Amino acid sequence: MVELNTHDHFLKSKYRLLLDGDPQAAAHRGVLEKYREKAEHYLCACLGRNINGADNVDRSPGGMLYVRQWNNLQYASSAAFLLTAYSHYLSSSSASASAALRCPGGAAAAAEMVSLARSQADYILGRNPLRLSYMVGYGRRYPARVHHRGASIVSHKEDGRFIGCVQGFDDWFGRGRANPNVLAGAIVGGPSRRDEFRDDRANYMQTEACTYNTAPMVAVFARLHRLTTAITTAAAAEDPDGGSPDRRSVDRR
Repeated sequence: MVELNTHDHFLKSKYRLLLDGDPQAAAHRGVLEKYREKAEHYLCACLGRNINGADNVDRSPGGMLYVRQWNNLQYASSAAFLLTAYSHYLSSSSASASAALRCPGGAAAAAEMVSLARSQADYILGRNPLRLSYMVGYGRRYPARVHHRGASIVSHKEDGRFIGCVQGFDDWFGRGRANPNVLAGAIVGGPSRRDEFRDDRANYMQTEACTYNTAPMVAVFARLHRLTTAITTAAAAEDPDGGSPDRRSVDRR
């Protein structure tokens, strides 16, 4: 729980600095307000709340936020992070009870932003038309031919022969078989606008794994875990017996 507490403290301190008018930010208020305006405009775009439809972020038929063909999940994961962080700010003690994101097409509460962030996380982890997890190593089905040199070439422990750049390309890149090493935890570029995905090592636009795909999701998963834990704890406190029947009624039978 230390990691989650650190994450929450980081978000709360940063967003108080940027959004609550912390005295330390006074000297840079003009610049910070521009960042805030752009961030809120993008949040509204993800939520489809800009009046001009062209300013909103597209979604695939399966619900994935879509920006461009090449490595689109970098945008879906970073949007999920921003939605999670801003919703956390709105629901924190520093925000008023009626706090909401004000968009041209209507206000959005923290719960709606968390819901959209969760939907993107669910999509990445396999709740999508292909029932395919785009996080390598997670779930029953995930990309097996990730565009990644270390994953696609046999390990030195298994085969101690020298493999240079030429050998790596000639002997391993074009192989149709699954990678010999599972790049566990990596998130690939992801599907097309129509939720289509081709698991091919040469299809680098969709199968390349990037750190900036996975990094934002660390915070998203941490926050969603915290929220789920809080709900579970609250439910247990309300019903300490876990919904078990009253012992006296059982005895009477």
